[in-house]
Amino acid sequence: MSRGEYDKAQEAALFIRERARLEPRIGLVLGSGLGAFAEGLEEASPIPYGEIPHFPVSTAVGHSGRLVIGRSSGVTVAVMQGRVHFYEGYTLKEVVFPIRVLGGLGVRVLVLTNAAGGINRKLRARGLLLIRDHINLQGSNPLLGANEERFGPRFPDMTEAYSKELIALAQKVARRQRLRLFEGVYAAVHGPSYETPAEVRALARLGADVVGMSTVPEVIAANHLGLRVLGISCVTNMAAGISKQKISHDEVLEAGERVAKQFTAFLRALIPVLARGAR
Repeated sequence: MSRGEYDKAQEAALFIRERARLEPRIGLVLGSGLGAFAEGLEEASPIPYGEIPHFPVSTAVGHSGRLVIGRSSGVTVAVMQGRVHFYEGYTLKEVVFPIRVLGGLGVRVLVLTNAAGGINRKLRARGLLLIRDHINLQGSNPLLGANEERFGPRFPDMTEAYSKELIALAQKVARRQRLRLFEGVYAAVHGPSYETPAEVRALARLGADVVGMSTVPEVIAANHLGLRVLGISCVTNMAAGISKQKISHDEVLEAGERVAKQFTAFLRALIPVLARGAR
């Protein structure tokens, strides 16, 4: 990691502070089809990724490509409407750059969401799953190279990559809303092709409950920064070989839109609860 990477993240954070003039303690990354939450923020300051110094710009359909600073239930949040992926041709350092910028803004709790394919047959499409652990099958790690100590230690611990306390708080909020939240393991693959039935069977044997093409690099970078992480997957479809239908990105986006109202209501109830842990 070059020293310049830290300086670039600080430059981007300074630009955002000058545009938004709010200090978020909670950051959210919204995956495919899940960006509606940002539309309801109060005192919102939307900033297209392309205007932020050094910020990567998403090319994936269903990702608006904006950072929105605003308030939800009185809590200041930084919301990324969409992310960049390894499969878009970005390096993993570029993929996690926005997370480092959020850390530079003062974010201490990070909520990462994604659209995922269901592997565990107990799951159902359009359901929500809290990620309690992950399997990195993307073949690389965003911390490769020289370590920048101002971000974090050379060898960050990943024993509790996803905060058990935040998972418990999320389950408490879900029970109040009579929302069933599964818990499980997320497998991150390279993409952009969907998995074959044989690959899905292999992932099941490894212990994965859902599979997707994002999130894990961001979780690694967030733990490197000392952030507390909550991961939420929207199971938009059952994976190949489990579902008899062919998988398409249109299906993923449609499923995200169908769950958007419920998902947004859950996040709005969750944010004030998480805020107490972000101080």
